[in-house]
Amino acid sequence: MPGMPELAANPPPTPGAAGRVCTYLAFDFGLKRVGVASGNTLTRTAQPLRTVCATGDARFEAIARLVDEWQPDALVVGVPFHPDGAEHENTLRARRFARQLHGRLRLEVHEVDERYTTTEAQADGAGDLDAASAALILEQYLRSLS
Repeated sequence: MPGMPELAANPPPTPGAAGRVCTYLAFDFGLKRVGVASGNTLTRTAQPLRTVCATGDARFEAIARLVDEWQPDALVVGVPFHPDGAEHENTLRARRFARQLHGRLRLEVHEVDERYTTTEAQADGAGDLDAASAALILEQYLRSLS
């Protein structure tokens, strides 16, 4: 769309390859809650941080505080799809959320297919499913960088 900021459809060329460690915050988007995780290219692992239980501007204010605290190089947003890969209403919502993050925070945003992350987090016995799902999303993204 004309005038719309570009979201990163593909990972950047191997961050950290020149000895630079890149830090990321990842988000498992939901209408009422957003799980948040952090990770980096050095360890290629992620850890759940917390779940933001807010909507509207309050949600973005809480996320902006996390960005100020963690100073990530970029953001990662999980985008849900049907098992067959088809998009649905939440696919569009998650992509809109990614565009809003980019517009408000002026950071590069990468999208990751997040099918089954909540199911995997449940199977792992996670206490905070949303934050644990965000960590799985980020680890999936970090694996894609090799």
